[in-house]
Amino acid sequence: MEFYRIQGGRRLQGAVRLQGAKNSALPILAATVAAGGKSVLHHCPQLTDIDATVAMLRHIGCRVTQDGETVTVDASAADSWEIPEHLMREMRSSIIFLGALIARFGRATVTQPGGCDIGLRPINLHLSALQAMGVRVEESGGQIRCSAPDGVRAAELPLALPSVGATENILLAALCAQGETVIRNAAREPEIGDLASFLRACGADITGDGESTVRIRGGRALHDAAFTIMPDRIAAATYMVCAACTGGSIEIAPVIPEHLSPVLPVFREAGCDVRLQGQTLCMTAPARLTRVRSVQTMPYPGFPTDAQAVVMAMLATAQGTSVITEKVFENRFHHIPELRKMGADIRTADCGVAVIEGVPRLHGAAVTASDLRGGSALVAAALGAEGETTVARIAHIDRGCERFAQVLRGLGADIEREQE
Repeated sequence: MEFYRIQGGRRLQGAVRLQGAKNSALPILAATVAAGGKSVLHHCPQLTDIDATVAMLRHIGCRVTQDGETVTVDASAADSWEIPEHLMREMRSSIIFLGALIARFGRATVTQPGGCDIGLRPINLHLSALQAMGVRVEESGGQIRCSAPDGVRAAELPLALPSVGATENILLAALCAQGETVIRNAAREPEIGDLASFLRACGADITGDGESTVRIRGGRALHDAAFTIMPDRIAAATYMVCAACTGGSIEIAPVIPEHLSPVLPVFREAGCDVRLQGQTLCMTAPARLTRVRSVQTMPYPGFPTDAQAVVMAMLATAQGTSVITEKVFENRFHHIPELRKMGADIRTADCGVAVIEGVPRLHGAAVTASDLRGGSALVAAALGAEGETTVARIAHIDRGCERFAQVLRGLGADIEREQE
């Protein structure tokens, strides 16, 4: 098992070329099955979650080649609508294949997905929406079997909550439905817009993405396309936190400023100087951060739950008392006991509230990552801590941070990847 060994206390400084967005690349890779032709995807991050998705594509018969950040998927020969459990359990977002397979074959057989243990992420919204579109759903023995013997039909679908995964699955399934499908209370995350943009490049008729009502006019023939994945807004926030924990200075490009608007006020309130110049973000942190009165995670355009853990690590040494309320996932505080090992003063309540009393300095410790974002938070905290920290189970981090240690070393960090 591999781990990170980090000597803290070095001020980070330099430039980062931002990776492509993981949460955009994964559904777009699945969507290549629905498109059916040859898709060339640029700026695709090199992550273990991408590798798992490629394995699923190959299992169902797609021809996939990877050349650095370019992934080419020829889905014309895809001949299977079944994905086995050992592939599905690799990550939560594998459920997006449900809509893609239905759009392509009119049927799909998958299992309950896996992924990080951060709380309940039920797929009942996905399944009930598909049923409203005429899809028969049978669940038994952990398998989900879907079929549309009479075809997928267009429908008006009000979502009980703006689920990203449900919105994506409906977008894909609706591609083969004659007529107009309308999603109300749709998720507005930028990654939804990126998926819609890819599908439009393939010939789909989709409007309203980025808003609460999305319309898909299905039944159109799709074709080959080339597409560039958008920059990863969560990775940008992660590197900003890493620099802030060390009182450092960082330049990140390319970014889409609008995508970062929910997180930038938090850095500014903490005392960071943040400037945007086109697609370049420049940030300089003070020697010691100041408290942020309140952070509450919400669906986009609110503060992203994926940035909660790293921001908590940053506020652990901020002067004063900060409060973070997690409103999206109920089990997303697994990193707190590990931060406490490093000297953080964090109290929690049952209602998903964490009160952070900033301490002058964290100290090194042996800690363990329990999920992707929590693991990134532990690395960020270690960079600013006194002494040596080891972070175990870094396979979680490999799922979402491309060449993490290499990028951080380029900024001046003392971090090594070692084998236990």
